[in-house]
Amino acid sequence: MCKADQKQFNNFNISVGLTEKFMQAVERDEEYDLYNPRDKKKCGTMNARKVYQRIVNQAWENGEPGIIFLDRLNRDNPTPHVGEIESTNPCGEQPLLPYESCNLGSINLGRFIKDGAIDWARLKEVIHTAVHFLDNVIEANKYPLQQIHDMTHANRKIGLGVMGWADMLIMLGIPYNSDEAVKLGTKVMQFINEEGHAASRELGQQRGAFPNFKGSIFDKKGALPQRNATVTTIAPTGTISIIAGASSGVEPLFAVCFQRRQLDTIMYETNPLFEKIAKDRGFWSEEVLRSISENHGSVQGIDEIPADVQRAFITAHDISPEDHIQMQAAFQHHTDNAVSKTVNFPNTATVEEVEQVYMLAYKTGCKGVTIYRDGSRDEQVLSTAKKEEKAAVASVPVEDEKHAVKRERPKALKGWTYQMQTGCGPLYVTVNEDKSGLFELFTTMGKAGGCAASQSEAIGRMVSLAWRSGVQARQVIKQLLGISCHCPTGFGDNRILSCADAVAKAIQAHMIANGYDLNAETALQERGACPECGGAVEHEGGCMVCHCCGYSECA
Repeated sequence: MCKADQKQFNNFNISVGLTEKFMQAVERDEEYDLYNPRDKKKCGTMNARKVYQRIVNQAWENGEPGIIFLDRLNRDNPTPHVGEIESTNPCGEQPLLPYESCNLGSINLGRFIKDGAIDWARLKEVIHTAVHFLDNVIEANKYPLQQIHDMTHANRKIGLGVMGWADMLIMLGIPYNSDEAVKLGTKVMQFINEEGHAASRELGQQRGAFPNFKGSIFDKKGALPQRNATVTTIAPTGTISIIAGASSGVEPLFAVCFQRRQLDTIMYETNPLFEKIAKDRGFWSEEVLRSISENHGSVQGIDEIPADVQRAFITAHDISPEDHIQMQAAFQHHTDNAVSKTVNFPNTATVEEVEQVYMLAYKTGCKGVTIYRDGSRDEQVLSTAKKEEKAAVASVPVEDEKHAVKRERPKALKGWTYQMQTGCGPLYVTVNEDKSGLFELFTTMGKAGGCAASQSEAIGRMVSLAWRSGVQARQVIKQLLGISCHCPTGFGDNRILSCADAVAKAIQAHMIANGYDLNAETALQERGACPECGGAVEHEGGCMVCHCCGYSECA
């Protein structure tokens, strides 16, 4: 499959469209028919379960492809007389006809808690205002093609959704992975959908129905004119939720606290609701933040944090994949379009567990599903710090040659050169990286040459071999750092004691400058890090987002 090679199609999210017939054939382990998309003629058969298993295996491997249930998209297609839906936008929440466009907005649910309860009256008011606003966007927007202008105006689809769902649950003291949360999610989205359609009908009476209303699913005897062919969609909200200071879409919190490293300074990014509660109740401290960060951003099992706070602050990895699907289904039942959401799996999850979740999404009425198994992409960046995390390249004993990691050298590598002043003269240390991290090291001695140059070259060769065999850089530093010779140079703690010591200090400087954790040796740069700011990226809402600067892969 095209996504098996992680160097190809990196900027594309890919989902596979599945039909009801295909899924029934999967359940029965039967053949299904293949049709030529050009002339619609049958051109062969394949075993559905084998194809389905390949999809599941690849998703387990690196999180793609997702799946979309095409028949369900067309079951809810409001204008079947205009065309059949064959695709969605990149994150899967907006089924589209040719030349249609996304017009999405989200209500921050965290702003509708008053005196410990949901302020339904204010929520209704905002829903009606939001529908009016999104309908105005259709008129105000400038379109790149006339066909997009015409189709967008003909159907006038809008997608009003939500963000801050996890925040709302926290403020109500309801655990995300509870039956109470699922029931409330159903109630909230039903309210938004019904009021949204009521607002669209009000606009229809004032401004007229969307031009393709005649022949649509709304064109019934005695029906009021509908201004918009669709009203509700739940999008990822990766960027706007950061701007609003809200949790993303209908996702749980990704982490209560995680580390950001700027050179040799550690800073903690903390959920503002948790920070307020922790300070108000007197258990806020850097030690607590460190414990949370080292616990994959979870507050579970940390003694200093009260039990009721642990119960409220549930993160994506605290809940089961089945809990993710149940929440997605709760919102999908009252959403015109679809729900963009990521089902998070631990790294230890099996292929069978991924298959079970795909089937559960099918059986619970979801229109699609995206999964991500933690650490399944070799360029993933860790958003939380856990002491026992390994580097992206597994560490193996050097003496175990049969199991050593073999890394082929690309034709071109990115490198940094550091000048180190030694007792033998200037030593230039070049550190090169491939996409997996530290790859090789070269040394060049100044005019001194001789034994110093040959020994430095030998050190560089052995360090390169060690790195390509999976030995971590901190182990190399540990072995070389502090070796002294007869002609050390410099003063103080950072004086260069030998050429070997200079190499170790150059590696150390490189790791600090490029965002590596010297303890866990996981680079924060160049491992699926944010291309805008280099911060930690997270898989949520069917997309990859950076909570540091707001970058979204789907934007």
